[in-house]
Amino acid sequence: MGRNAPDIDIIYEDKDIVVVDKPAGAIVHPAPGHEEGALTTALVRLYPQMARVGSAERPGVVHRLDIETSGVMVFAKTQEAYLDLRRQFESHETVKKTYLAVVHGSPKPKSGTIDEPVGREHLSAVTHWETLGKHDGISLVEFKIDTGRMHQIRIHAASLGCPIVGDKTYGNAEKDRHMRRRPTRQLLHAVELSFLHPVTGRRVTFAAPPPEDIVYA
Repeated sequence: MGRNAPDIDIIYEDKDIVVVDKPAGAIVHPAPGHEEGALTTALVRLYPQMARVGSAERPGVVHRLDIETSGVMVFAKTQEAYLDLRRQFESHETVKKTYLAVVHGSPKPKSGTIDEPVGREHLSAVTHWETLGKHDGISLVEFKIDTGRMHQIRIHAASLGCPIVGDKTYGNAEKDRHMRRRPTRQLLHAVELSFLHPVTGRRVTFAAPPPEDIVYA
């Protein structure tokens, strides 16, 4: 796609939406200090009509992932799809998000729910977790979120005493340094995304397999 835009791993597309597997390190849209390598830049090159969908700064963007987080994302290709998907993501009623993370330690109990507000505005945030496996002081944990607050999973994982490996804000840098495989990013991956198709109204579910740094952590 060129020097200023990443290659796009397209999971699914139709005339209304495009679903991609975002690589770790790619930004969703240009921002101060991160003008190059945006997914939206690459997508607008593929689908020029997307430049008129949503805002000029964030064409087609209906939700976001942190720059270091990898995984499945959906973008709107039409204004109709954009408005419907924005409503779904803001209401949290029909969107289902599942993540995988490698964390330090092991959550106790093995599974549960955190209902604790996050952020400066103390917005409500609900996260469900289940430990899938553990070894050498780290665990693979599945997180499902009912809300989509900024840094929600990262904050809630840290509140369990099990920060995400490689998280420079809420993590444990000392433990990161002593890992057999030192992390190069926060090991958080959006593995599955489900929502109602903005035009057909049917539930659609898309998945992105976890990358090697999570599988072999």
